[in-house]
Amino acid sequence: MPSRKRVEQFIHAVVHGDHAKAIKDFYHADATMQENCELPRRGRDTLIAHEKKVMDRLQEMKTHPPQTVLVDGDNVMILWTFDATDKQGVTRRLNEISHQLWSADGIMKERFIYDSATAWQIVDPS
Repeated sequence: MPSRKRVEQFIHAVVHGDHAKAIKDFYHADATMQENCELPRRGRDTLIAHEKKVMDRLQEMKTHPPQTVLVDGDNVMILWTFDATDKQGVTRRLNEISHQLWSADGIMKERFIYDSATAWQIVDPS
């Protein structure tokens, strides 16, 4: 079961930059990540490689500090907002709920839940 402080350290790492490093530092070696109902990605090295590929396609990823974080035993839920700016300067937003299953002080399983019809809509720059 993670401490609230450990979850806050994870959130701080994600909000302040290197998502791949956050995976390295906070996920178990055999962890999984799943987008909605897709098949999960398996293994920390696979998760890191996937994250790096996503970030390489972007000019910038801004992670907003979450306003909602729930910690209940080994279950953690975080309401995230991400603004991804592509290489052409277009920014798109994703609001998602991350449901994490922790073991000790690391994440074993994570599932992202979001409305795929409204995911990654263009953010009005004005």
